[in-house]
Amino acid sequence: MSLMSLSWYLGVAFAMFCGSSWPQTHSTLVPENEVPLRPTSWLPEGKIISITLPKGRTRRLYFTLKKKTPGMSVTVSPCDLPIEWSLAARTLKDKPLKSELQWSSKKSMPEVWWQGPGTEQKMHSFTGNAVDTYEGPSYPYSSIYIIRLRSKQQNTRATVYLHEGLGPSGAFPVLPADLQVHTLGVGMTSVTLSWAPSTSIISHPYTQESYDYCVLVNSRQNYPSLCVARESMRKEEDQKKDMKKRKRRVTAWPILKEWWWQQWDSYPEPKSLPLSLDDEYADLQCVCKGTENVCTVSELLPDTQYYFDVFVIDKLNRTSMAYKGTFAHTHEEARTAITTLREGELRWVTFKDKGSNSEQLFSFRPRGLQQSGLLTLQSCGGAEKIRVTVSSKGQVLTSQAVGGDLAHIWLQGSPSYLIHLEREGTGHLSSSTDPALPGGLLASVKMQTTSAYHRRGVPSLPSTLQIKSFNRLRGCNSVTLAWMGTEERSLYCVYRRKLENREAEVGGMSDLTTPCLGPESRSDTERVLCKYFQELNPRRAVTTSEIGGLEPGMVYVFDVYLMRRWGIPIKYASKMVKTRKEC
Repeated sequence: MSLMSLSWYLGVAFAMFCGSSWPQTHSTLVPENEVPLRPTSWLPEGKIISITLPKGRTRRLYFTLKKKTPGMSVTVSPCDLPIEWSLAARTLKDKPLKSELQWSSKKSMPEVWWQGPGTEQKMHSFTGNAVDTYEGPSYPYSSIYIIRLRSKQQNTRATVYLHEGLGPSGAFPVLPADLQVHTLGVGMTSVTLSWAPSTSIISHPYTQESYDYCVLVNSRQNYPSLCVARESMRKEEDQKKDMKKRKRRVTAWPILKEWWWQQWDSYPEPKSLPLSLDDEYADLQCVCKGTENVCTVSELLPDTQYYFDVFVIDKLNRTSMAYKGTFAHTHEEARTAITTLREGELRWVTFKDKGSNSEQLFSFRPRGLQQSGLLTLQSCGGAEKIRVTVSSKGQVLTSQAVGGDLAHIWLQGSPSYLIHLEREGTGHLSSSTDPALPGGLLASVKMQTTSAYHRRGVPSLPSTLQIKSFNRLRGCNSVTLAWMGTEERSLYCVYRRKLENREAEVGGMSDLTTPCLGPESRSDTERVLCKYFQELNPRRAVTTSEIGGLEPGMVYVFDVYLMRRWGIPIKYASKMVKTRKEC
């Protein structure tokens, strides 16, 4: 007997323990043979409700309308993912009895409608991730309305708003008839947009402070709602954070630990709404904000496609509506034309832009299997310097500044070369026109490219470019000149020019001192002689020439040019000599 009583007490204690720990999901008033259909969720009127939609599960919201309500509107705003939602009305043939409503504590209100005979009629359905609104008349009083929402892809959330009556609810901004965002102008780094103003702003000017336009720009897609845009930006930031976390992981335990907690958090609870709109949209980067319906988006990348979305925000009700977004492709950056240089071509490169650094591009393809060439340059802008950069296949081979002295650049090892010339603008240019520059241009470079498959390096230059005259050998009809040569066999040509008395007094030689004046700019009548010279010892590479046929007491300017088969001719410094009057 004692054993039976002991076991009876243990059984009662166990039942009480289990009964106290088991969750009370149903009311104690529900009879044992009655099973509720589902938890009832009522949709209040005039309040924005946020609900969570688990993947593959249908959520239902119920509501009824007041007596003599002529119409209604239901607004559903998906967030981030497309959803399916529908609105239906279940109408009873007879109005529910008061006795049935009295024991509604035992049954949910939807179950009262399902108990009696009636019909269900589908009123509206929509699939997508854009904000959708149904507006229509109400059904008889003995009707209950059911909103069904479902997400097929993954967990998401949406907001639902019910308005009783006809006309706009006032909770959402009113959009104009023209929803399209128009493009006024597209540049290389900017786009100008315009859109029709919101009816909420123009109809109530005194409430403009309650509304704002927000213009968003991205390079991926247009967003149908502000919530979709915000969630997309947050996901992108989360992906970046996840990538950083994965790089920091060393062992497999953090991965297993994260997977374990994800199993419990697969159906997260809905987050509470923020206290203010500024907190809700703090992470949005609006390129334009305010009540102006024209926006210029700047600091864009050239030759890139961008998507632009415009939203009008009601700051009091914390709602927004989206215009129909647009996209635009910015103009590509102006590219400098690339000029192909021919073999042995002598080219003058001019720069007309004095205010900013201008540039020009050239390409050269040397002949021969050795793929070697010689680039010769000389600046003709006085103190103006030109920077030359040679590259091949995207790699810079050499870069240097070129002035009045002749510069040689040896090209070897590539099938083609890109030559980039840029005006540095460090020197001072005289306001007077330089005769050596055609058309009075501000800066110029003399350039020549030749293939050098027969050479092994840069040709040698004279140790000095000065011309010397001997006073003892100066006569009435002749003078003797001397200049330095090289160890290579080259041709030297001497030119002369007679100056008049006035021209000699004012220094007529100044116009001829520029090193860019080559033999191609001289007349054949000015050429005195041409001769070949070669000396293997550079210290003894001095050659002399006697110039005859001169007039007594006259001033002459002599120029010597080193004529080479490859490269620009080298001009020696001009020499002014006066013959004797009496001998």
